[in-house]
Amino acid sequence: MHPEPVEQFFEADVPSRRTRRPSKARQRRRRRGTIVMLVVVLLFVGVVFGAAMFLRNLLGVGEVTDYAGPGTGSVTFTVEAGAGPLIVGNELEQQDIVASADEFLNALAAEADGRVIQPGDYEMKYQMSSAEAAKALLAEGGAGVYYAAVARDLRQNEVLDILAESTGIPREEFEALAEDPTQFGIPEKSPSLEGYLYPGEYRFDLDITATEVIQQMVDNTKAALEEAGVTDPDEQYRILTIASIVQAEAGQADYAQVAGAIMNRLGPDNTETNGLIQSDATVTYGLDRKSYNLTDEEKADKSNPYNTYAIEGLPVGPIGSPSAEAIEAAVNPADVPYYYWVTVDLDTGETKFSETLAEHAVYVQEYQEWCADNAGRCE
Repeated sequence: MHPEPVEQFFEADVPSRRTRRPSKARQRRRRRGTIVMLVVVLLFVGVVFGAAMFLRNLLGVGEVTDYAGPGTGSVTFTVEAGAGPLIVGNELEQQDIVASADEFLNALAAEADGRVIQPGDYEMKYQMSSAEAAKALLAEGGAGVYYAAVARDLRQNEVLDILAESTGIPREEFEALAEDPTQFGIPEKSPSLEGYLYPGEYRFDLDITATEVIQQMVDNTKAALEEAGVTDPDEQYRILTIASIVQAEAGQADYAQVAGAIMNRLGPDNTETNGLIQSDATVTYGLDRKSYNLTDEEKADKSNPYNTYAIEGLPVGPIGSPSAEAIEAAVNPADVPYYYWVTVDLDTGETKFSETLAEHAVYVQEYQEWCADNAGRCE
């Protein structure tokens, strides 16, 4: 007789809860939860980092405000005429010569002691301390210069004022030199230095003399004339005289055309003005004033050697310091049919040209109407 089989309480082929694999749907839910949590953590970290960087920039934490030491390498830094400390500071920062424009301005204020930065080229270094940069631009410990800015179209007396003020040399020394212009290689016919004091920016050595200043300016004028192809001294004098009138009568855009009209007036076949240039600028120069208004008596006065209304041809000499552009126009005038010109708008410089006196009268009327609408501008 066989024994009864013992009933098993656990079936061998049925796995326990621990060994049972989760369903696919449950696995997907777990993955989604993990991804969401990861995204939340990353967003939180990003927000915290952004806030930290914002506060860092706001408070200037870790920001370099000044370099230490004299700097490294070499760089030529240019200070343009008229550039103030703020512009200089910003350009220094942009070129990585100083770390901060604001810090440079503070250092400049501490170092200046009444001095100012002069225009010019300066040999500097990258990543200089603000104090070292300020010292370099103030020429501390270096050879200083006298800076003089001479604008185009200035008269001799105006130029001498600038030279005396810029160099500290007494004006009387310059005036004495002007009485004998031939010592500078100027033709004997010239009554003064007028026309030969070349416009531009000058940096004179501190030990320069008045004679050396004038000679340098005269040499620059002759160089500009030679550059334009004029080498004969008498022809240089003639070209300077024409160029000075062009400079005084026109804006740069009209130099060549005004020069062409002047040449037409000087031509032997001129029946429009019969050899008269009729320039207001020459007459007022002879009257020692600057004005747009002339009386009939002043236009008829032949005792004024610069009166081109009453005296045919060119005046006795230049009436100001012409630029290289005006000299070039006098040497190469435009081939135009005009004899007349008038600036009808003193603000824009708009100039109108004509061949006949009748047409010119229309433009003169336009100029007078502009003057009526702009009180005080045409005195």
